[in-house]
Amino acid sequence: MDTVMPPQGEVATDETPNLISADKVVGSAVYNLREERLGSVYGLMLNKLNGQVAYAIMSFGGFLGLGESYHPLPWRMLTYDTRLGGYVVDLDRNRLEKAPRYSATDEIDWGTYGGQVDKYYLMPLV
Repeated sequence: MDTVMPPQGEVATDETPNLISADKVVGSAVYNLREERLGSVYGLMLNKLNGQVAYAIMSFGGFLGLGESYHPLPWRMLTYDTRLGGYVVDLDRNRLEKAPRYSATDEIDWGTYGGQVDKYYLMPLV
């Protein structure tokens, strides 16, 4: 079996059908079920205790970084769509606009904020 070595100074981060490097997730588009682009993955929040991704932070709105807001989405809500080349969430713009979010200047206490995010997305739609 031949092993392809990365160029000197680079780390191997090839994708498999079930694995992707985090740096390839960041920047990926996020769509709703109608295939409308909602934003893109800005970053990931990892659970240090179990090693799993807890939230994808989606950037939403704004222009050239101005007026942009950041929406933590529970990772389990996202599904990768190979046809779209991005992630899909069962979420419309109206619900997203009411969701917990923050701006680049906000200080977030993730100790309580994560619970608020989970509660919002687990509550039934009215």
